[in-house]
Amino acid sequence: MRALFFGTPEIAVGALEALTTVATVVGVICQPDKPAGRGLELKAPAVKARALELGLEVSQPTKIKTPDFAEWVRSRDADVAVVMAYGRILPKAVLDAPRRGCMNLHASLLPKHRGAAPINWSIVAGDKTTGVSLMQMDEGLDTGPVYAKREVEIGPNMTAADLSVALSACARVVVAEDLPRAVAGELRAEAQDASAATHARIMEKEDGRIDWSKPHSNVHDHARGMTPWPGAFTTLNGKLFKVLATELASEEAGGAAGEVVVAQKDRIEVACGSGRIAILRGQVEGKKALDARDLVAGRAVAVGGKLG
Repeated sequence: MRALFFGTPEIAVGALEALTTVATVVGVICQPDKPAGRGLELKAPAVKARALELGLEVSQPTKIKTPDFAEWVRSRDADVAVVMAYGRILPKAVLDAPRRGCMNLHASLLPKHRGAAPINWSIVAGDKTTGVSLMQMDEGLDTGPVYAKREVEIGPNMTAADLSVALSACARVVVAEDLPRAVAGELRAEAQDASAATHARIMEKEDGRIDWSKPHSNVHDHARGMTPWPGAFTTLNGKLFKVLATELASEEAGGAAGEVVVAQKDRIEVACGSGRIAILRGQVEGKKALDARDLVAGRAVAVGGKLG
C-alpha cells in the first residue's frame, strides 16, 4: 500500500519506521523546525530527522487548511494517511484525500483521554493501564471509530517520559500488525462510547504545581505525570523548588500537608493530605538538580521545612 505519515515528536518515530516495513511511504508531514537551546537555533523535529535518514520526502507546511496543501496530499495518491502526534487538527479536505482516509494512532485506550496530552493525564489519573488505539479519523477530537487497541501497563513509578517510550514501542506493533488489516478491510471499526469519554487537555505550566493537601498516591501520580514537562514544582522557603523524582513512602502523614517530616542521609519524606511521599531528586531555584542525599547534606531541605 501507499501511505502518508503525519507526525512530529520522538514518540512517533517508531510508528514511522514500522510503516516503512508494510507500505511505500510517499510523504512525511511534520510541523516546522523550531528554535531550541540557549542559542535558539532552529531544530528539526525527531520525525523529520528520521524520515530524511530513511530517504523519505518531508513536507513541513506552516498552514494545512489551504486548498494547495489538500491538493498536495491528493497528489501523493495514497491509500491511507497514518497520524501520530502530529500536533494539528487535520481539515476535512485532508482527511478525505487518501482512499481509506486518515487513521490515527492515539496514545490511550479510547474513549478515555481524548485530546492533546493523554500520556500525562493517564498517569495523573492513577491509571494502571493505557495503550494505543488505531482509529479512523473524523472531524471530531479523537471521536472516530476504533479498529484496534493494544494495552501497555503503567508501572508504579513510571513517568510520562517512561510511558512515552513504552507507547512508542506499542505503536510499532499496531502499525506492523493492525494497520494493514484495517486498510484491507479485515478489521471492523467500532464506534466509541461517547458517554465514557474523558478529555486530556493540553498541558500548561501551572499544571505542574503540587497540591500537598491531596493523598500521597495522588501527589506521586501528579509528579510522575508532569515529568519531564511541565515539571512538578512547589515552593520551599519562598523559592521555587522542582520535584524531579518521587516514590510512595508511608501511609502515615506524620505532619501537616507539605511538611518535611524526614530529612536524613539519603531520605526526604514530605507529609501529604494522607500518607507521605519521598522526594528522590529535586532542584532549588537557582541551583543545580540534586539527589536527596545532597539536598539534605547541603541543608537545602530540613525537618520542619514547609513545601507549598
